[in-house]
Amino acid sequence: MSQALEKVDELPGVHARISPTKLCKAKAVVSKIALVALAISVSAYFVKRPFGVTVPIGRALEDTSADLCPQVDELIPEKNGVIWESLQDTYSTEEFEARAVDWLGGAVRIPTETFDDMGDVTEPAWEKFLPLHNYLKESFPLLHLNLELTIVNTYGLLYVWKGSDSTLKPLLLTAHQDVVPVLNTTIDEWQHPPFSGYFDGEKIWGRGSCDDKSGLIGIMSAIEVMLEGGFKPTRTVVIASGFDEEVSGMRGASSLATTMLERFGENGFTMLVDEGSGYGESYGRVIAVPAIGEKGSLNVRVKVTSPGGHSSLPPPHTSIGMLAELLVQYEKHPFEVHLTRGSPTYKSAQCMAQHAPGVSPSLKKHLLLAEHCDKALRAAEQELFMNRAFMSLVGTTQAIDIVEGGVKVNALPEQAWAIVNHRISTESSVSATKVRDIELLESLANNFNLSYTAFGAHISDVDAPSYGTLTLSDAFQGGLEPAPVTPSGTDAAPFQLLSGTIKATYNSHRNILGSDAIIVSPGIMSGNTDTRFYWKLTDHIFRYGHQEGAGGGSLPSGVHTVNEAISANNFVEIIRFFTTLILNVDESSLP
Repeated sequence: MSQALEKVDELPGVHARISPTKLCKAKAVVSKIALVALAISVSAYFVKRPFGVTVPIGRALEDTSADLCPQVDELIPEKNGVIWESLQDTYSTEEFEARAVDWLGGAVRIPTETFDDMGDVTEPAWEKFLPLHNYLKESFPLLHLNLELTIVNTYGLLYVWKGSDSTLKPLLLTAHQDVVPVLNTTIDEWQHPPFSGYFDGEKIWGRGSCDDKSGLIGIMSAIEVMLEGGFKPTRTVVIASGFDEEVSGMRGASSLATTMLERFGENGFTMLVDEGSGYGESYGRVIAVPAIGEKGSLNVRVKVTSPGGHSSLPPPHTSIGMLAELLVQYEKHPFEVHLTRGSPTYKSAQCMAQHAPGVSPSLKKHLLLAEHCDKALRAAEQELFMNRAFMSLVGTTQAIDIVEGGVKVNALPEQAWAIVNHRISTESSVSATKVRDIELLESLANNFNLSYTAFGAHISDVDAPSYGTLTLSDAFQGGLEPAPVTPSGTDAAPFQLLSGTIKATYNSHRNILGSDAIIVSPGIMSGNTDTRFYWKLTDHIFRYGHQEGAGGGSLPSGVHTVNEAISANNFVEIIRFFTTLILNVDESSLP
């Protein structure tokens, strides 16, 4: 290749046919100075593109981006166009905004906090959901009159809006009823009381206003208004609402999944939309990021035991001291992170490179070449990983979140333990994460003369007798594998439909024409949702809530902390989104 480039350099009139892949390899062996000289000296340097078409190399770099992040046009309902247009007018009125504010504010005023230690659903602590159920019946009378409701495991809600064509797979919309707790020590930090549902003329304040009562009430509001307009679906619509998503969903979504599998069968839904990302400005462009995957998770308990005794006669290392050094070993050795072609985060980066004007020229260039060039991919990830949040979305992470040890100041601790939380990359697995943790701590176990056991397997013995033990185990409920990645290519009809729906919603809410006002990019959720139980129901799972300021896998400000709030304007837009989605799926050619 270098010889060929030298000959081209010597013969400026020659047209070189070099593919992007070969060009990349050439760059790896030719110095940058030589490449600059080559670009200057070759007056007609051409690159061969697919189908035998040749273009100048400068234009080839631009054309490389043509298919990296293809966009669809806004998708406005046609068969259901009359009711869609009518409802857009309704949603634009002050009267409807007031109605929407009342709906969401009323739900926020009903505390539905869930805690890790609430026990079985037969415990009185769960009865807090009954007032919410009564509120839903009172607030959405047409929905409860026309939809079939099944109560699942006492507090789970499964609504079925039957369509006229039973051969079509239903659309599944999911949202959870519970909210994270509000700490008593933080109540004074709230601008308005956390369960007031207060409306200040701009925002609705309170726990659950974003996560996720805006989703549940948004879905129900859309259906209630559609029923008021006389709409009758061709395709069945199902609403599944769990009640313990914030504490893993084992009672709510898990039970709902079993019921839906029995009723609709495996892969029985055409697509699923649950809570998730939204849209926001990134690098100078408004980008919506429906999550097509979720990271896995694993909580590892690291436990050390050693002999007790009086602290006046201490050994060189106590259990707490040894545990501390093991935890330092974790933080000194984070997981190696690389951007992988085809992954959700890679696709997000490609979309930014193609459509966001604020992306640096060097990052744009590297991302455009990355599809064919490993060196360009590594250069792109180096720049992308300067953003710590993006790097965390890409790779497996570790966070030491809980630590405990010792009972008295003058007693040597006989045991100490900590829990390390891992969020597992979509390109990794629970088993790979366990293997890495085992190997990471083995040398220290030997140094401390600890007998080492990990996840039920004996790893190593030391000189007898051992000083103590080191044990790694699954904390809580074991690990969760990364979710299957939802198809998002140009031939993935559900993703294309969702993209067009997002654009139509965004544009209609702002009276914008065209499809370039907002870009839709595949993305990933950093946390886990109730969809962890729904993998068998459909291959097309999207985590997207159309909340403003929630792009790139992030959540709106205030979620899981003080001052959670949502603008009334954005909540009305969420209702528009679910309306447009239901109408588009209803008239689509999806199976």
